[in-house]
Amino acid sequence: MAIIKPFKGIRPPKELVEQVESRPYDVLDSEEARAEAGDNEKSLYHIIKPEIDFPVGTSEYDPRVYEKAAENFQKFQDKGWLVQDAREHYYIYAQTMNGKTQYGLVVCAHTDDYMAGRIKKHELTRRDKEEDRMKHVRVNNANIEPVFFAYPDNAVLNEILMRYAATEPEYDFIAPVDGFRHQFWVINDEKDMQTITDEFAKMPSLYIADGHHRSAAAALVGAEKQKQNPNHKGTEEYNFFMAVCFQASQLTILDYNRVVKDLNGMSSEEFLAALQVNFIVEDKGTEIYKPQQLHEFSLYLDQHWFSLKAKEGTYDNNDPIGVLDVDISSRLILDEILNIGDLRSSQRIDFVGGLRGLGELKRRVDSGEMRAALALYPVSMQQIMDIADSGKIMPPKATWFEPKLRSGLVIHKLS
Repeated sequence: MAIIKPFKGIRPPKELVEQVESRPYDVLDSEEARAEAGDNEKSLYHIIKPEIDFPVGTSEYDPRVYEKAAENFQKFQDKGWLVQDAREHYYIYAQTMNGKTQYGLVVCAHTDDYMAGRIKKHELTRRDKEEDRMKHVRVNNANIEPVFFAYPDNAVLNEILMRYAATEPEYDFIAPVDGFRHQFWVINDEKDMQTITDEFAKMPSLYIADGHHRSAAAALVGAEKQKQNPNHKGTEEYNFFMAVCFQASQLTILDYNRVVKDLNGMSSEEFLAALQVNFIVEDKGTEIYKPQQLHEFSLYLDQHWFSLKAKEGTYDNNDPIGVLDVDISSRLILDEILNIGDLRSSQRIDFVGGLRGLGELKRRVDSGEMRAALALYPVSMQQIMDIADSGKIMPPKATWFEPKLRSGLVIHKLS
């Protein structure tokens, strides 16, 4: 069963939300955050990217930067830019992209569920990134930003979501960078809150869609606090961390594409010939060509687009990993032909989220920065859940969820 609870959210007043809210800490660098914050002292970047309050070039991992995050978090509360709700609530967070809206429930999930594997992951985490987020949680004693979960579709929860969606939201704005609509409701009704808790208790698992490092950090800090408290009961606020949970069928996963700097010493002709061993290769001309189905890839090389269709026998439909296009391309193209084995560390490859479009792949190759580009068909949420259920881990850089959660709409304090 999945244990969740409502919480006393710390939120900006309605009239300040657009000054406070921001993109997540991990989708932009320090200079982008500095530029977006500008002279807005209420921007959440002063808490989640506090290096912007130091001279250019200051490391985001400098101990003073973490201390500044806590100082700014307190300042925001002292000035009334963030205010804690008087009682516990669940919340609803809706995002609209390209005419499609997805509705998420903002809840507190239990750290024990993460530790026990009931909150399931599909990516490996890096210890250095975990430690960075742990320091941020510790110094603020709060989950400043939520993680992004998926849950199996649920008619009872959907009825509650749609009922609140028909009412006026607490927040409603178009974000300046992504151009997407973001809406937020507060659930006040005790009966609705109990129903939500009960429905989640029936679920054997929740699934991390995005935010693996934040999930790990929150759970590890919770475990630390358990050990430090001789009177630990299991109901303390530090046992929980904030998540936005969406029905799996509502989520949009975009393609996550690859660009490579060289062809491992081969000419274009030799590379195309090597591809023909495992793929049906077809020249599609100079117009941008997008993969049309699973196991089809688009290659951009020498100002031409090619369709690459994986031949029968090159993948295993009974293996939740082996059937993935990210695995096929990693094994048969990047590793076997281009000798790029470790996608996490190789300097010969880069990754481009699908929101940028295939035109971005073309631009980076045509500029001479990259030699070739490979576009993939998007992974499905069902594939992610199947992999998580099997206890396996997806290859690196396999999923790109859009829209991203905006930060600063609500914060969870650990005490």
